[in-house]
Amino acid sequence: MNEKEALVRFGISMPQSLIEQFDAMLVSQGYDNRSEAVRDLVRRALLAPGHIQTEQMAAGTIVLVYDHHVSDLPMVLTDLQHQYHQEINSNLHIHLNHNQCLEVIVVRGIVSRLRDLQQRIQVLKGVSYAELSVTHVDESDTAVHGHHHHDHDHDGHHHN
Repeated sequence: MNEKEALVRFGISMPQSLIEQFDAMLVSQGYDNRSEAVRDLVRRALLAPGHIQTEQMAAGTIVLVYDHHVSDLPMVLTDLQHQYHQEINSNLHIHLNHNQCLEVIVVRGIVSRLRDLQQRIQVLKGVSYAELSVTHVDESDTAVHGHHHHDHDHDGHHHN
C-alpha cells in the first residue's frame, strides 16, 4: 500500500462463529489486527484469475510436474520455453523421483502470454500438473508501455 494513501474505514457484519474462526486464523498466522488480514485477503482476491485483465503486465510462477521419460517431453518443454524467453526470468528444476520432475518457472509479462504458455505446457503428454499463479500485477504498466521486446534468435539452439 502506498504510504501516502489515506485509509478508509468501513464496517463489516458477519456471524459470530465466522468472526471467531477468523480471529483464530489471525492469531495462528501472526496478524496483529483484523485490518491487516482483511487487506491481505482483498489483495489475494484481486489477483484471482477472473479479476486480472489479459493485457496487463504481471509477474508470477508456473509450477509444473511431468514425467521426464515420456518421449521427447524434456526437449519439447525446453523448445517451448525458448519461444517464451521474453517472459521467463528463471527456472528451478527438481527431480521428485525416478520418473517425475517439478519445475517452477518465474515469469513476467503480459497476462495473456503467460496464460498461453501455461496452457501449452498443460496439454503436453506427460505433464500431470501445470498452474499459473499471478503474484503481482504492474498497475502502471500495460501491454503498450510495459512490454520490452528483445530480438533473440534461438533457431538451432538445443540443450542436450
